[in-house]
Amino acid sequence: MTARFNHTIIAAKDRTASAAFFRDIFEFADAPSWGVFTNLLCDDGVLLQFAEPPVESIQMQHYAFLVDDELFDRAYARLVERGIDHWADPHGRRPGEINDEHGGRGVYFRDPAGHGLEMITRPYL
Repeated sequence: MTARFNHTIIAAKDRTASAAFFRDIFEFADAPSWGVFTNLLCDDGVLLQFAEPPVESIQMQHYAFLVDDELFDRAYARLVERGIDHWADPHGRRPGEINDEHGGRGVYFRDPAGHGLEMITRPYL
């Protein structure tokens, strides 16, 4: 078997709220949770585990998700309906916009813990 990405732990101020945000925006499935983890399952089998680390501040990480056009439309509509700040660029210079780079569409926004999220409809490579 070749190496494949299996799971990651996403630091959260409130693991339940962060998992709910990802579930609602990206339509991820609930997965069995245990211990300090609230878990979601991506369609490709990757497990997202949300946990509250024993630190006062969380270092921002970047997570990018490839979605189809239909999910992009639904997820983007939820961002707009909820008044979630979003940008067409990673530096936040084009607020309230999406981009059409790399042959698809993309948008950047933050999760409840402050992580930078990116949603794209075409892979960069």
